[in-house]
Amino acid sequence: MASLVALAGCATLPSNGPTARAVVRQSRAPDGTNRFRIVDLDQASVTALDGLERDQAAKLPTLASLDANARVDLIGPGDVLTVTVFEVGVSLFAGTRAGGIPGGFDPSAHDQSFPATVVDADGRVDLPYLGSIPVAGLTPDQARVRIVAALRGKSQDARVLVTVSQNVTNTVYVAGTVTRPGRFPLTLARERLLDAIAAAGGSANSSDDTIVRFVRGGRTVEQRLGTIRAGVPDDLVLNPGDRIELIRRPRTYTVFGAATRISQVAFETGEVSLAEALARSGGPSDATADPTAIFLFRYSVQGLGDAEPVIYRLNLMKPESYFLSQRFAMHDKDVIFVANAAANQPSKLVGIVNQLFSPFITARAIAR
Repeated sequence: MASLVALAGCATLPSNGPTARAVVRQSRAPDGTNRFRIVDLDQASVTALDGLERDQAAKLPTLASLDANARVDLIGPGDVLTVTVFEVGVSLFAGTRAGGIPGGFDPSAHDQSFPATVVDADGRVDLPYLGSIPVAGLTPDQARVRIVAALRGKSQDARVLVTVSQNVTNTVYVAGTVTRPGRFPLTLARERLLDAIAAAGGSANSSDDTIVRFVRGGRTVEQRLGTIRAGVPDDLVLNPGDRIELIRRPRTYTVFGAATRISQVAFETGEVSLAEALARSGGPSDATADPTAIFLFRYSVQGLGDAEPVIYRLNLMKPESYFLSQRFAMHDKDVIFVANAAANQPSKLVGIVNQLFSPFITARAIAR
């Protein structure tokens, strides 16, 4: 009778989580269907999981999928041009000819720099005496040739220099968690993604906690900054109009149950194994944990898009589990639950009974 009362009392005592038996029992619904799968971590399951994650990673789009080549030296609407005309002989823009007569022959060279000229929305510039000249889609040298052609018949020997004093067309935009967001010009040196981020002052957060959102030609791809290395295909050569946004998105996992320290823990590094995750939380509690029942709760992605709840179980009483836990990679938002030992509840009940009767036992001892 006392044993039955003790067992009944155990069910009503407070606890920080279920035992391993309770987790296994509740994995099945009353109708016999699985609420979630429980996978024991052994050599075969860890190897299969490694292969599945490699296949899934290969299917995910990366920045390298946006690779495309485009010129960065073409003039476009909004660019500001500086046009300078050098003339010898019969000139259009020289002030006077020899002897003080305007427009005559002068053997000396004259130069005339026009005020900063903005390329309009139609891709044209207006120059005095030359009218509207289309320059959009041309290089500065091609624009120079077109202006020289417009000067024929108006100047005897004209030379033209065209430079882009303010580049609007051949720029990229960097925004988000950078020190100096803004628009950055591209040059013939062909800057890359990491060059633009460096020009913007770099990420304000850890690269492993930062997502790069890259927009090109209507397509958007996101990739963690910490996975991009200088010069690799993901470090894209930039094209005009590219948009780069850095977003802080830290990865974390949580630890519950009979662990030394219940907490939410940030990855802080590129990869974290299950062994490292347990160590960061202080590991299972010697006093209350069941070392045979370390559960990891995860929504496992099958293919792309579908997810099912899966529980991975690690038995730390097996020596090989310590090797397997080093190969098992943590995911963002994973939940680790260290199950309570089955003996915890009866021990709690005995402790409560002792607390209830110890005053009477002490008083009786004193009375004697």
